[in-house]
Amino acid sequence: MSAKDIILKPVKSREANEFIRQHHYSKKVARNSQIHIGVYLHGSLEGVMQYGPSMDKHKIRGIVSGTPWNGFIELNRMAFTEKLPRNSESRSLAVAARIIKKHAPQIKWVITFADATQCGDGTIYRAAGFILCGIRVNKNLARLPNGETIHKLSIESSPETPRPEAGGLTYYQVTGRRYEFKKYVDYVGGTILNGHQIRYIQFIDPSWRNRLTNTDMDYSAIDEVNARMYRGQKKSGPGSENATRSPSQGVDGGSSPTPGLHTQAGA
Repeated sequence: MSAKDIILKPVKSREANEFIRQHHYSKKVARNSQIHIGVYLHGSLEGVMQYGPSMDKHKIRGIVSGTPWNGFIELNRMAFTEKLPRNSESRSLAVAARIIKKHAPQIKWVITFADATQCGDGTIYRAAGFILCGIRVNKNLARLPNGETIHKLSIESSPETPRPEAGGLTYYQVTGRRYEFKKYVDYVGGTILNGHQIRYIQFIDPSWRNRLTNTDMDYSAIDEVNARMYRGQKKSGPGSENATRSPSQGVDGGSSPTPGLHTQAGA
């Protein structure tokens, strides 16, 4: 059994979301996902990839000069089971790129983020040839007293929605109508997590690579800032590079709506 045995094809959003809740490390879906691609092995759904618009689309779009509003999309959820053969992630990312290129030709590149605060530093993206284009200290995640993890953007995107961890108060009520994540976290008794967020780009259209506004980084930069992580554990040095399975990455983000995909892609 090899990665060539897997087949990629569209999957309904409900089924994709159920799979993500069961298998993604965060147990949370990205509600802005618009493209749902299933990874099948012998007819069984063993992986899901979800793409959608970035929550901070204005800022993200500028990473690649001249990108039109609908010219990029974000891989915001990816999860695989242990049943898939070695190298299935890399093959799935490559096949998904071909599907997007064929059915959504306006999309020139894909962005994704590795959560090196809770999960991993993006081993699967590097194995698939993604370009490393940013590493930053992540202060946007917090753990609540009940063990749940919340993201700054998910709260601040709906600041007037009552929050259960705040006893029904809204984010604005707690912060005095200011965007002060730390104040909110302190109020609900949470803890801001320390770690990194690592940004990768996959160019669907390789001719757009020279439009990258910041210089692509060598993978060794991850070690230089001590951002290496595998399966939620901090690592020193490049020891995780040979891993055969990494918990899938994903944060909220993506691009604007794209046409539905209706053709099967596989070996």
